[in-house]
Amino acid sequence: MIFGPVERMVAFRYLRARRQEGFISVIAIFSLLGIALGVATLIVTMAVMSGFRTELLGRILGFNGHINVYAQQGPLTDYAAEATLIKGLPGIVTVRPTIEGQVMATAGAQASGALVRGMFTQDLTSQTLIASHVSKEALAAFKDNNVLIGSRLAQRLGIHTGENITLISPQGAATVFGTVPRIKSYHVAGTFEVGMFEFDNSVVFMPMDTAQTFFNLGASVSSLEVVVANPDDIKTYDREIYNALGGKAQIFDWQQSNLSFFNAVEVEKNVMFLILTLIIVVAAFNIVSSMIMLVKDKGHDIAILRTMGATRGMILRIFILSGASIGVVGTLAGFVLGVEFATHIEQIRRAIQAVIGTDLFSAEIYFLTQIPARVDPYEVATVVAMAFGLSFLATIYPSWRAARLDPVEALRYE
Repeated sequence: MIFGPVERMVAFRYLRARRQEGFISVIAIFSLLGIALGVATLIVTMAVMSGFRTELLGRILGFNGHINVYAQQGPLTDYAAEATLIKGLPGIVTVRPTIEGQVMATAGAQASGALVRGMFTQDLTSQTLIASHVSKEALAAFKDNNVLIGSRLAQRLGIHTGENITLISPQGAATVFGTVPRIKSYHVAGTFEVGMFEFDNSVVFMPMDTAQTFFNLGASVSSLEVVVANPDDIKTYDREIYNALGGKAQIFDWQQSNLSFFNAVEVEKNVMFLILTLIIVVAAFNIVSSMIMLVKDKGHDIAILRTMGATRGMILRIFILSGASIGVVGTLAGFVLGVEFATHIEQIRRAIQAVIGTDLFSAEIYFLTQIPARVDPYEVATVVAMAFGLSFLATIYPSWRAARLDPVEALRYE
């Protein structure tokens, strides 16, 4: 739709209301603010929800791998041959033998449940998520009787680097008096903090040979962690690994382990999008009401323009431009505000938290230690396009009413 210079001049003149038209101008301002707040809120919410899912997915997969391969019963005894077989499949990045076991961790008078993960030093070092959050000295000392523990677990037990932690396994030795839990003390070589509460609060990394001795597994491991090139196509890898092992394995991928969790996050994101879209819809209705009042107030002006030769198309374009301008300015303001807020949301959270003295993002509840935000250009473009579209649609009916106004009837009662 092309707007001529006369149409632009008249349209913008109508937006600058005189004193007797102040109420119409107030409604227009509130419509603009409503659209700006709606767009900004929607952009921030989508960015946080996308960031939350991306961070959780990245940390969970970076910590646990994409596929876990277990024996049909008991531990994996011939894991080296199976790991070599899996590595030869297309799209497989790496395979890590792993031992996992639940234990009770104690230090002094403090005790807590923990998860021991036995790994080879080279496999632990190759995990970027872990290696980037552990000192080089601690990684170099990861052998023999030395272990790495999560930072929050260390805080809860009151342990510092260089001290000892006692681990108690319920899978102990059988005696005539019953099963005696296995108890062993280990030296804490360092701590790690990956930014996910569940891992930082419970995991203990132990060298592979030490873990095999502690859990009495001999030369076996609990499972093989497989990292693939394309996690979204995980079912294809599942079938290939299952067939390569002759069906003699149990396979669990990241989607099976976390499907309900990520589905819940996706559903919540979609619901929040629909709810917050209503803010923009309400603001669009305000544009409709303000434009109808403007058309009614400008009936005499419309009649004069028509008698001077203005066509119905010109009148239609004048009022469409007047109403759409409110939506355009509001959308652009909301776009700038939303992107800036989403980009600096963690700094804003910390500033507010420092002022009110209350934790606004508890790691125990939200799993992460800071608010994640990922501004997706596609989502932002969708929000902006939707706001533009609603703003334009809101102007059609009032503008059509203005274009249909009969100049004779409008001037008769003046």
